[in-house]
Amino acid sequence: MPFRISTPDGESLYAWHIVPIAKYTANEKALVNDPVNSTAHIEDTVAFGLLSKDPASRLVINFHGNAGSVAQGWRTDTYRALASGAANQIHVLAIDYRGFGYSTGFPEEQGLITDGVAAVEWAMDIAHIPPERIVLVGQSLGTAVAAAVAEHLVRVSQIQLAGLVLVAPFSDLPALLLTYSIGGLIPILSPLRPYPAVQKLFLRLLKETWQTSFRIANLVRQSHTVNLHLIHSKNDFEIPWKHSESLFHTAANATSPSGMSLKQIDGVKFRQDLGEGGLIESWNAGGTKRISKQVVRYGGKGRFREYTKTY
Repeated sequence: MPFRISTPDGESLYAWHIVPIAKYTANEKALVNDPVNSTAHIEDTVAFGLLSKDPASRLVINFHGNAGSVAQGWRTDTYRALASGAANQIHVLAIDYRGFGYSTGFPEEQGLITDGVAAVEWAMDIAHIPPERIVLVGQSLGTAVAAAVAEHLVRVSQIQLAGLVLVAPFSDLPALLLTYSIGGLIPILSPLRPYPAVQKLFLRLLKETWQTSFRIANLVRQSHTVNLHLIHSKNDFEIPWKHSESLFHTAANATSPSGMSLKQIDGVKFRQDLGEGGLIESWNAGGTKRISKQVVRYGGKGRFREYTKTY
């Protein structure tokens, strides 16, 4: 169901509401008569009622990567995969950031964060889904948006969501650009490695830095409960999986008021080797702050999430 979400600074975001497959099957005749244009009043649709009036409904808000739109390539498969954990309960909300797809505006860091917050506020204020039934999922660029939105909600409004899932995240943009290769083939800054002064000069010129590591640490420190999942593929040649390793340690360290060394964290964390399936590491601080990292062997730039059971 396409519709639009308005932002506080006057932009209009194109959005999709994906109904759980079991709900769709049970209400197919009514749903096919719903309006299918993005100017429709979403609150008047059958699809909206299935989300807002069901106390058992859950909502996953999906933030996509840095190319295309909500309808790009295999993203539609991803929405169904996200909902498959509970085919009668999990709805998916997918948005196009400002400047993407049919959304208005121009993309920049603070604007994308505003878009993400607007999506969550729509879910809470219009669809009446409480935060404990909302999970944010981000992939690639979307991980930076999702982390920033979750941190903003805790810092500004003391709102804690049910979970945060980051698929192929990066610690921050400057760190990513030092190793980033377009398509895994065309390096951006690594050819300048013999000239660190030139690299530093370039990085100082960056207007937007997407400090996910800082935001994750602040989210963990300011939250009473945390449910953070990091998922990465070892053969992701654009965003190396070591970024998830770094974010895992950052989040685990933030659970301790005095901080911990990498050696201390690695000595206590739970680790499960899945063989060809990769590995899972987890950190549980007092039962209220749960952090996990799943590294799979194959999947490239995030497509493995269609098949993961993490959700």
